[in-house]
This record gives sequence, C-alpha cells and structure tokens, in this order.
Amino acid sequence: MDTATLTALVTFAFATSITPGPNNMMLFASGVNFGFRRTIPHMLGIGVGFLSLLIGVGLGLGALLVTVPLLYTGLKIAGGIYLVYIAWKIGSSRTLGEGKASARPMTFLGAAAFQWVNPKAWVMAVTAMAVYVDPNSYVWSVVVIGLVFAAVNLPSVSTWAGFGSVLREWLSVPVRLKWFNITMAVLLVASLWPMLR
Repeated sequence: MDTATLTALVTFAFATSITPGPNNMMLFASGVNFGFRRTIPHMLGIGVGFLSLLIGVGLGLGALLVTVPLLYTGLKIAGGIYLVYIAWKIGSSRTLGEGKASARPMTFLGAAAFQWVNPKAWVMAVTAMAVYVDPNSYVWSVVVIGLVFAAVNLPSVSTWAGFGSVLREWLSVPVRLKWFNITMAVLLVASLWPMLR
C-alpha cells in the first residue's frame, strides 16, 4: 500500500470512527451514566468486534452480502431492532449507575457482537474493503486495513466516552440526566435513518 493510499485510509478510518453513529452515541451515554472507567470494556469490545467484522468482510462476507441482498436487509433490520431496544434502555434510565446491580454498562462481548448487526459498521467495513484493498496483495492489504482501524478506532471512540464522563457531574441533577438520556435515545434512533434507507 503506497503512502497516498495509506494516508487516505487513515483519514477515512478517523472520519468514520469519530463521527456520530450508534457506537459513539452509546459510548457518550455510557460515559455519563457509568463513567469512563466502567465504559472501557464497551470501548474495547467495539474495537475487537469491528476488527473481526472488517477481516470477515475482507475475506468474503462482503461479497456474500452483495450476492444475497436479503441477508444484508436482515442484518439491517436486526441491527435496527437492537438499537431501538438500547435506545429504550438509555431513554428510560433516570439515575447514574453507581455500582448498582441493575445498572450496568454494555459488556465487552455485547459491544463486540453488536458490531455484526450495526448498520454503520457494515457500511464502514464494506466501503473500506471495496476502496482500499489492493488486488495484487489482497490478504496483506486486508491486514493493513484492519491494523489501521484498530489503531484509529479506540482513541476515536474513547473521546465520546470521555466527553460523557466529563459531563457526569453536571448531569447528576436528575432532571438534566432525564432529558440528556431521552435526547441520546432519540439521537441513537435517528442515527439509523441514513443506514436503513
């Protein structure tokens, strides 16, 4: 992969990882409700789950989705239903999670598995593999794309959890937290619109 292509790939990885989407909305809400430290497994799960999705798409899943559009539609519907469920949980939360058994951030495995039904993650993975793979060194370029996303993704998504944790004290006032969580739930559902068209 030449320097120009690598630079374009890093830019694409950063732009798609840092911009609002389902993962970043959930991390922002988790940072507010549970703090940065308790959100770390969620962030790591996103990174590992997305890396596995990228490699899977690079090694043939993307072609399968193009060949069987019904499968892609099914993934989008499953992802949409799950996001609405997560939005409901966020929107109905009224207290900050302070170690209560009933209040838990998303787990590492939950976040990793979510990437496989996250419409934005699929769009990112399919686009990255369609645009940046070099047919002359296919497997190596799939590995490079995965490594670039792994390096860029974690710092990008952790920014959202960090912003959320910074606002945690200000949002400890119940009425502010209520409206923040409702707003985040609405934004999470709204983030589906471009991907479900």
